[in-house]
Amino acid sequence: MTKIKFGTDGWRAIIAKEYTVDNVCRVTIAVSQWLKSNFDKPSVVVGHDCRFGGPMFVDAVCKVLTANGIKVITTDKGFVSTPMISYATREFKASLGVVITASHNPPTYNGYKLKGDFGGPLLPDQVDEIEQLIPDTNSYDVDSISLSEAKANKLYEIVDLEQMYIDKVKSTFDLDLIANADFGWAYDAMYGAGQNVMKRLLPDIAFLHCEHNPGFMGQAPEPIDKNLQEFSMLMKQNHGLSCGLATDGDADRIGLYNSRGEFVDSHHIILLTIHYLVKYKGLSGKVVTGFSSTPRIKQMCEHYGLEHEEVKIGFKYIAGFMADPSEDVLLGGEESGGIALKTFIPERDGIWMGLTIWEFMAKTGKSLDELIQEVYEIVGPFAFERNDLHINESLKVSIIEKCKSDTFHMFGKYKVKSVDDLDGFKYHFDENRWLMIRPSGTEPVLRTYAEAPTLEEVRVILEACKLTIGA
Repeated sequence: MTKIKFGTDGWRAIIAKEYTVDNVCRVTIAVSQWLKSNFDKPSVVVGHDCRFGGPMFVDAVCKVLTANGIKVITTDKGFVSTPMISYATREFKASLGVVITASHNPPTYNGYKLKGDFGGPLLPDQVDEIEQLIPDTNSYDVDSISLSEAKANKLYEIVDLEQMYIDKVKSTFDLDLIANADFGWAYDAMYGAGQNVMKRLLPDIAFLHCEHNPGFMGQAPEPIDKNLQEFSMLMKQNHGLSCGLATDGDADRIGLYNSRGEFVDSHHIILLTIHYLVKYKGLSGKVVTGFSSTPRIKQMCEHYGLEHEEVKIGFKYIAGFMADPSEDVLLGGEESGGIALKTFIPERDGIWMGLTIWEFMAKTGKSLDELIQEVYEIVGPFAFERNDLHINESLKVSIIEKCKSDTFHMFGKYKVKSVDDLDGFKYHFDENRWLMIRPSGTEPVLRTYAEAPTLEEVRVILEACKLTIGA
């Protein structure tokens, strides 16, 4: 028996090792039991991203659900993004959404994400309830279950999830304005699930890695600078390109490049978006961000008179606030590139966020650098970088134990003034410099994060951290 554990964002495992049809069925048995205990006539929207085995695993999910008398809504058009499933779950008033995806994990992985009826990640307590129901073995022979029979019994419905999403985007954004602006746009799908949508929305922009390749050319489809060097080079070499958008494997995370091929991290994207929504669009509301986000978000919120709340890492914690109408959340975001706005659903969406920034540029006629300068006038200039340390489990545990026992008071020349430990360990050196250490919730890595006035100093801090903790 494999113990199945949901991490920061779903269950992830290596395909054909722990991620098997049997284990996917075990999770779906638990999902079925939970749904029947909580809904009178449960229904589920199901889809998969670009990874190996997606159709096969979705087939297994659909068969177990329909065998339990649960209605399934899915698509026969191939892969979809996670935001498409979340949006459809809300629009169809379904009880749950299921996405077969490992998001940004390496290509050897697949995964299982759960989406709530409100259109965002299922809340932590409910995920825990489902996890407790997972049986030790699979009791279903999926080959003997007929989806044709389920369809005849109105338990299996095919819809065009991609078209639904495109219609929503077209009704929200002025795509003609974006397409005809005096800017050159580029998009890197990282071989992920956003590729078809962007080709349909803006067919004349520059595209990279927009072919179906379930192996992602051996690269984890996470939109961070070190994974996007080919895209960075495209931006540098093509002087007609003004802004580059990248999304991850299931298109819910964003990466951004300026015209010089320099990476723009999610902290800057969050600040830009708050600035745009409040100053230029007249919107308001609360801002909720993950623990690893820059303190400058709080500074921006104070500037605009917005309430700010910091939560544990994992978008499911942010989604809880966004799903509550009384909270009136304007933006929810995290360092890893997942950002959601109240103009759509309480779900991260890399494409939606990219179009928001492009619309900001198109409407103002200002370059990305000019808009970032507007942000700096409010919060001051800064740089950020994250370094993922692939170390063995025993060393990782040892380092975290030292953090818990308050072992570290200096990192190189940097003296620790204070420590926050909401989710990981955030060491503050002064108001402009901090370092954070946290084990990943979905991968066997130790994450280190740093912020300082310049990128050069950020890297000095990260190197000092590595030497100090012995990694």
